[in-house]
Amino acid sequence: FKTAREQFIADQQKKHSSQQGQSTGVSVTIKKSLGANRSRGASSKFVSPLPRQEEEESGKTSNSNQEFQILNKQLKNFEPKIIELIMSEIMDHGPPVAWDDIAGLEFAKTTIKEIVVWPMLRPDIFTGLRGPPKGILLFGPPGTGKTLIGKCIACQSGATFFSISASSLTSKWVGEGEKMVRALFAIARCHQPAVIFIDEIDSLLSQRTDGEHDSSRRIKTEFLVQLDGAATAAEDRVLVVGATNRPQEIDEAARRRLAKRLYIPLPEAAARLQIVTNLMAQEKNQLREQELYSVVTATQGFSGADMTQLCREAALGPIRSIQLGDITTITAEQVRPILYSDFQEALNTVRSSVSSKDLELYEEWNKTFGSGR
Repeated sequence: FKTAREQFIADQQKKHSSQQGQSTGVSVTIKKSLGANRSRGASSKFVSPLPRQEEEESGKTSNSNQEFQILNKQLKNFEPKIIELIMSEIMDHGPPVAWDDIAGLEFAKTTIKEIVVWPMLRPDIFTGLRGPPKGILLFGPPGTGKTLIGKCIACQSGATFFSISASSLTSKWVGEGEKMVRALFAIARCHQPAVIFIDEIDSLLSQRTDGEHDSSRRIKTEFLVQLDGAATAAEDRVLVVGATNRPQEIDEAARRRLAKRLYIPLPEAAARLQIVTNLMAQEKNQLREQELYSVVTATQGFSGADMTQLCREAALGPIRSIQLGDITTITAEQVRPILYSDFQEALNTVRSSVSSKDLELYEEWNKTFGSGR
C-alpha cells in the first residue's frame, strides 16, 4: 500500500529519469526547429515592406535630428520639452499690421524703424556705435497702441518674433523658470535676427524687494544677465521690446538695459480723426466732415481704445432703432446708416478711461527717464 503522496513522488521520479534519457534527441529536434537554420526556399526570401518603410522613416528622422543637433549646438544642454515650449511662442500668424494702421505716434514709429527695421535690412551699416540697442521700453496709458506697435514690429521687421508673457517663463518646479529664460535667449540667438516682445513687462521685471520669493528673484536675475551680461556678445541681433502701463515699478537694472524708453501718449486730434475715419470707412454712414470734427473735439482725453469703443457704441445705434418684432426679418441692406445723432448718444455712455493724475505720472516719468522729445 502506498499513500497518494508517495505515489506522486514516484511518478515524478520516473518522468524525470525518462526526460534525462531523451535529452539528446530533444536537443537535436530543437536545433532542427530553430528559425536560423531553416531552408532558404522561395517563401523564405519574402520580406514584408512595412518594416522597411518604418526603417526608412526612422532613418530620415534620425538624419533630420542629427542635422538639427549639428545646427543648434547651443541647445544641446536644454531639455527638449523646454525647447518645444519656447518654440511654440514664436508668432507667425495673425492679421498683418502696417505702420499706417497706427494713428499718430510719428516719433515713436520713426524711432522704432531706426532701431528695428533698418538694422535688419542693412546690418553692414549699423555696426559699432550705430548698432541698435538691446532693449526698448514702450510705456504710457492703457489703450494707446503699445501692443499694436508690437504686432506691427512682428509683421514689418522680417525677424523671428517671440511673444512672451509672464506665464511663458514660470513653472511649478523650482529652477525651471531660469532654465526657460536661458533657453529663450539661446533659441533667439539661433534664429537671429530675433525680436522678443514682452507685454506687461512690469509683471516680470518688477523691483526686487526683501520680502520677494526666491524663485521670482532668480528669474529676474537670469533675465537681466541674458539681456546684457558677461556672456552676451555685442554682435547678437536679439532685441527685447517691453510694453507696460506702470513704468515706475520696473527694476532699475532692467530700466538701464532697456535703453530706449519711448512714451506712447494719448492720441492727438489728428490721430483721433484718423481712427474715426478708418473705422467708419468699414461701415455704412452719413457723417459729414464737420460732424467728424465735432466728434473729435468732444473726445479730448480719449485713448485709442476709448475711440474704438465709442465707434462700436455708435454703430449699435441703427440696430437699437429697429423694432423688436422686425429684428428677425430685416435684411442687412435695410439697416439705416450711422448718423451723427448716434455718436451724440454714444458720448453719453462712453467715458475716458485715463485720469489726469495718471497722465501727470507718465509725463513726469518721461521727463526723468524717457527717451522722447
